[in-house]
Amino acid sequence: MDLTSVETVSTPRHRDELWPIGTSDALVAGGTWLFSEPQLRTRRLVDLNQLGWAPVHVDASGIQLAATCTIARVSALSAELARTHPEWSAAPLFHQCCTALLASFKVWTEATVGGNVCLSFPAGSMTSLCSALDGEVLVWRADGDDYRMPVADFVTGDSTNVLSVGDVVRSIHLPAAALRGRTAYRKLAPSPLGRSGIVVIGRVDDDGTFVLSITAATVRPYVLTLRAVDADAVRRAHAGIPDDAWTVDAHGDPDWRRAVSLVLAEQICAELAA
Repeated sequence: MDLTSVETVSTPRHRDELWPIGTSDALVAGGTWLFSEPQLRTRRLVDLNQLGWAPVHVDASGIQLAATCTIARVSALSAELARTHPEWSAAPLFHQCCTALLASFKVWTEATVGGNVCLSFPAGSMTSLCSALDGEVLVWRADGDDYRMPVADFVTGDSTNVLSVGDVVRSIHLPAAALRGRTAYRKLAPSPLGRSGIVVIGRVDDDGTFVLSITAATVRPYVLTLRAVDADAVRRAHAGIPDDAWTVDAHGDPDWRRAVSLVLAEQICAELAA
């Protein structure tokens, strides 16, 4: 879609060229959502792609995904890590979570990690991935400071997050400790390639800690951390999710999401306890 209100496109090549960023400016990585509907208040686009960020950086501490890393590149990590880091048992999650995104292969090659997380939709596939793997987002501020925080806390509600005007998401780090975990994945959607109604992911770490994340069904990520795989403890923790936290839209009623997410969580407990 043509954005007829846009007057200027900026292409910064260094961090200090990013600012000022105002309320009528929009950051562009892939732009798949930005160009999907009118943006009547947008007067300037700031293209992040000329900053030259490496899409993926892998080292002993884990994986850093640049905000400009595409969904297609994330999906490819499942096969790559199986060869290069077989000890990272969570590798299948990368492709699995990409399939939770309602998008064609053409969109996969343009849509980005940063865009998906910053939109903060309940069904954000990269929010699901990063929440399940203890992802930590790095944000650049206009005053030159940085801050980091868990992706599970970064997203605060349906299409809301902690970003202030002028903040720029630089990357998301997934720690090696989480990548070594054994994982199980469940997704439900109205159609096989449709927008996810529920995404539940379980992870068992080296020390036996059990992490269960619920996304899409809820307006923000809910991550339950337990000492071990324990279905009864999961039921108690699940019951503590507030009534107003369950997503309300055409892809599933809140009562259905609450009930079925627990069924999926119990399935994950059974799989990872085996």
